[in-house]
Amino acid sequence: MAINITDKAKAQLIELLTKNNKPCVLLQAKGGGCAGFKYDWSFIEENKVNENDSFIDLGNNKYFIIDSHSVPLIDGMTVNWKEEIFGSNFELINPNAKASCGCGESFGV
Repeated sequence: MAINITDKAKAQLIELLTKNNKPCVLLQAKGGGCAGFKYDWSFIEENKVNENDSFIDLGNNKYFIIDSHSVPLIDGMTVNWKEEIFGSNFELINPNAKASCGCGESFGV
């Protein structure tokens, strides 16, 4: 599994995890949304990580977790932190997505 997390995204994830006093952020691709799948983010404790899940060490005892069922859907993804005048957000660039909705929160494969 290959997920690329940009330096800006990594710094933002560590900041969010520290602010919320959590060790892990979990990214899942769940059925739903207007394009077939939607991205679902959550903070979790280390003891909630399943043995088949993939993880990326962000440093500072903080981890980015990918649910094992989601790996085939997001393998090769780049996670970026995008700052704009009217708001900032995580930008998920998924090479497996053949379609996506206008809001960028759901995708189809």
